[in-house]
Amino acid sequence: MVMAKVSGGARAVARCDTLAKAPFSDSADGLTRTYLSPAYHAAQDQLAEWMAGAGMSVRRDAAANLIGRYEARKPGAPALVIGSHVDSVRGAGAYDGPLGILLGIEAVAALSSGGVQMPFAVEVYAFGDEEGSRFPAAMLTSRAVAGTLDPAALDVADRDGVRLGDLLDLAAYPSAARRPGDVIAYLEAHIEQGPVLEAEGLALGTVTGIAAQLRFEIGLSGTAGHAGTTAMGLRRDAVAGMAEMVLAAEEVATAGPADLVATVGVVEVPSGAANVIAGRSRFTLDVRAGHAAVRDRAADEILRRFRTIAGRRDLGLSVRQVHDLPASPCDAGLMDLLDAAMAEAGHRPFRLVSGAGHDAMIMAALCPTAMLFLRCRGGVSHNPAEHVEPADAQAALDVMSGFIRLLGAKCDA
Repeated sequence: MVMAKVSGGARAVARCDTLAKAPFSDSADGLTRTYLSPAYHAAQDQLAEWMAGAGMSVRRDAAANLIGRYEARKPGAPALVIGSHVDSVRGAGAYDGPLGILLGIEAVAALSSGGVQMPFAVEVYAFGDEEGSRFPAAMLTSRAVAGTLDPAALDVADRDGVRLGDLLDLAAYPSAARRPGDVIAYLEAHIEQGPVLEAEGLALGTVTGIAAQLRFEIGLSGTAGHAGTTAMGLRRDAVAGMAEMVLAAEEVATAGPADLVATVGVVEVPSGAANVIAGRSRFTLDVRAGHAAVRDRAADEILRRFRTIAGRRDLGLSVRQVHDLPASPCDAGLMDLLDAAMAEAGHRPFRLVSGAGHDAMIMAALCPTAMLFLRCRGGVSHNPAEHVEPADAQAALDVMSGFIRLLGAKCDA
């Protein structure tokens, strides 16, 4: 009986499925893989085996990133870095992060099996802490590689009180930094985590950039009171005010351009009870857009409405900005190469912005960056229902291979 040959894309998807199970998850109930946990180390060990099988030398750096290197024609030449993250959120899907790593491994395997070497090395990075699901900081490991890490950010502990310094040598951590001349470009393949490609009937898209992000913590203070004895017109209800503010944020974002989004992801009612009018409430506000000016105008309008609502309801209002990430545009020349590789592979070039943050936005401080998005069913991500068709993964692999070839021809010219 003749066995059908498994495509590189299908193998990448199958390997993602393997990494979603024990011993590669911290939880027996679905996938949770946090930075430096036993599951993290197990996943790295498995990825290292696959990297070596694809023809790469393998090492770990001081930030516990895993790196595979496929050498250039001239040993020691600068590298094209292909990467994504191996950590996950809690209760994750199988493909957010690992698929980009595994497609990078498959791209190198195709070069190695054909005996093809490029004018640049190809390195595959498995970054360790993109999600920030263990420590109260995110993208520590890519920041270390890009050379933008503030050492003070390493002074963190997880929810069990385990400090990062208990697990790694913090003094050595910044030595993971790469010199700008050592890396010519960064390419990241990632599931879209949204519905645009599926709505367009397309498997792939070239990312134009990563949206600018603002995040706030909002606090409201009113007067707690008995639910049965305080007339509606006399209430200073912190929950009712919060509810009106949530809807105001939604209204502002809905009226804006398509890439503008506003999200309230966490709501809290300290000391809340079923028969008590809430005297305090807290919530988060996340505002994103492809351009910082659009984001900032929307955030200003949302906060203006919050102040109006608080004044009308006689509520105290506190606003604390906790996060401000600028937009991170992808390199124009690399986007053109991705578009050309798509056209060569028989796919209609299509461009879209990324509303989610990725390691690519950090690596932009080190080198030009490019991102390739893959369609995911229903736009679902950060959820066990994440799904990628093997045919779409193969399409991405074809485009990545074409991108490497076109970049090589450009370097040789």
